[in-house]
Amino acid sequence: MYPDSTGRGPVERAVEVHQPTPIQPAVPVAAPLVPVQLGTLPTVASVVLPDGRVVTGYTIEPAKPEPVAVKPAVSRAAVNIALGGVGFLAVCGGLLLLTTFIAALAAFVHQLVILAAVIFGGWIAAQVFSASGHSGGTTVNIRKAVFKRNHFHG
Repeated sequence: MYPDSTGRGPVERAVEVHQPTPIQPAVPVAAPLVPVQLGTLPTVASVVLPDGRVVTGYTIEPAKPEPVAVKPAVSRAAVNIALGGVGFLAVCGGLLLLTTFIAALAAFVHQLVILAAVIFGGWIAAQVFSASGHSGGTTVNIRKAVFKRNHFHG
């Protein structure tokens, strides 16, 4: 199929030639005649075309489709009831999700309030128990203070 790539010259090969065998023509055999009743022959129609040619052929009856089984009609009320049920289920699912969301939001706010109370309480505790050396009250630097009530001016 592919030439040899050995670099040698062309190789001689034995070639066998086949001659076709003629076929004998078939002897025509007359087809048996089948009796046909006169009522079953299709009618032949001729049509004259606008250019004057005449076309002749058998008329073909249009194929009649099989009658389709009539499906029972679904009542309008049944459709409305089914759609109403689907809508009711959708609303119930939405309300269930809404109540779950509200409960989760309330729990989150509750936790934030507790966290704020803990932080604020810790700040208060740090102020009360701080080791700054004074035992509470207000520290006043007397050297710079001016007591207006006693009319003491420093």
